[in-house]
Amino acid sequence: MKQLIECVPNFSEGRNQEIINQVADVIRQAEGVTLLDVDPGATTNRTVVTFVGEPDYVVDAAVKLIAKCQELIDMRNHHGDHPRFGATDVCPLVPIANITMEETVEYARKLAERVGKELNIPVYCYENAAFKPERRNLANCRQGEYEALKERITSKEWKPDFGPNKFTESVAKSGATAVGARDFLIAVNYNLNTTSTRRANAIAFDVREKGRPKREGNKITGKKVLDEKGNVVMIPGTLKGTKAIGWYIEEYGIAQVSMNITDINATPLHVAFDEVTAKAAKRGIRVTGAEIVGLIPKKVLIQAGKYYLAKQKRSLGIDEKEMVKIAVKSMGLDDLKPFNPEEKVIEYLLEKEDTTPKLVNMTCTGFANETASESPAPGGGSISAYMGSLGAALGTMVANLSSHKPGWDDKWAYFSEWAEKGQLLKDQLLALVDEDTNAFNVIMNAFGMPKGTPEEKEARSQAIQDATKYATEVPMRTIETSFKVFEICEAMINKGNPASVSDAGVGVLCARAAVHGAYLNVKINASSLKDKEWAEMMINKAHDYVVKADQIERRLMKKTEKVIG
Repeated sequence: MKQLIECVPNFSEGRNQEIINQVADVIRQAEGVTLLDVDPGATTNRTVVTFVGEPDYVVDAAVKLIAKCQELIDMRNHHGDHPRFGATDVCPLVPIANITMEETVEYARKLAERVGKELNIPVYCYENAAFKPERRNLANCRQGEYEALKERITSKEWKPDFGPNKFTESVAKSGATAVGARDFLIAVNYNLNTTSTRRANAIAFDVREKGRPKREGNKITGKKVLDEKGNVVMIPGTLKGTKAIGWYIEEYGIAQVSMNITDINATPLHVAFDEVTAKAAKRGIRVTGAEIVGLIPKKVLIQAGKYYLAKQKRSLGIDEKEMVKIAVKSMGLDDLKPFNPEEKVIEYLLEKEDTTPKLVNMTCTGFANETASESPAPGGGSISAYMGSLGAALGTMVANLSSHKPGWDDKWAYFSEWAEKGQLLKDQLLALVDEDTNAFNVIMNAFGMPKGTPEEKEARSQAIQDATKYATEVPMRTIETSFKVFEICEAMINKGNPASVSDAGVGVLCARAAVHGAYLNVKINASSLKDKEWAEMMINKAHDYVVKADQIERRLMKKTEKVIG
């Protein structure tokens, strides 16, 4: 499987659109990577770029981007509200798919070495790529920012990991770069109904993990308390895995708490939002919304949507896009400007890059017309999976209606749980609609292989057998998944809103039809396999499901008729 890493360089230009475009074009034109997002900030004078690809391609593209920033940006003239010490200030790599953090660290260090050697830029490795414990924290590497760089790179303690340790004319122009490997980081700014940077900072100190210095007497002007080693004693904040500062954004005319959530498992976004809101309220300040900088993983918004729905005692078994919408509105992610999930959620952006046509993206009419055409696919296997998804959808609908039934408020959690199960089955079966057709296409491709030599004939024969086995396994998964739909529909027939019992009954009929239809596909595909023992095992297994499905369908239809009667 393809390895994917994400690269999120932050470069020190957020106002000159011509420079921003030139830097972004480096990634657009780079081989093997996909540009996902370009997010400039005028007040911070900083732009965050996000792109993904296979590791070696990402490293090559990152070197080219850093070189372009070195060419176009002069740090001697740079000013902005965000801490910075280089033209390409930071360049973290993030593991996305089929790659470990340890492997990502190796690529980050490879990138750092190339930047130091090829571009003569001082490079500090931070987070998981750090060579020294004190360099894991980016703030330590960047302490004093660009203005302190001349002295720091020449010191023994803060000599760069790669690149020059002399403040040459070239280094004076480019500054330094921090290259790291980290887990997914969420950069979020909380919008406040105040213009006070001091108050925004106070809220940031309340919540950030590092907290604030402990002082003698007056909490603001009192002398800082030191420990026996002479280090400042800190009063920890309330949110683990977070860094935060307060600032004023002239572009919006408000103060913000700017936060990096470095551990989204320890502190999910919705938890951070509620905590910042609570601390702000204690200071007489209101959080009006939040601003996501760069991209965000889908699961973060799904978790938030479920959290806020549960607080409202509403069913969590709703469509993914609706769940994301709940999260956006609950945290005011569209407070300052529109929040388009298709452009901000990393999984949706990757889906947009996949241009392979999908049956499930068709209209109902288009899908029916495509099925009726002379094309052999989609066929009975895809239709069976789709019928199963409709059965799951009907059971889920009854669960959601029941959770909102007046007078049933104490039952919302019970029905919500069933609705979540139904949504999951529906999505799994929808995926099988396309997978069944893909399996058929794999068989056709195998039949199209060359057969001019004995070796080619043998390879072709084996490919046909492998593809046919796969085409047998897919409808078996449809059977097994559709069979689980009965459980949801039965629960809704027994305890759901009686006014919707007929819908649950139709869901039962859909599930039975899906099991029967997929069984026919298992049987016809398995019959052409040379491995007769395996084929017979699959056919018998599928037939057992058919027998059970018929028994369950008869029993549940009697119950449905009884409730209706």
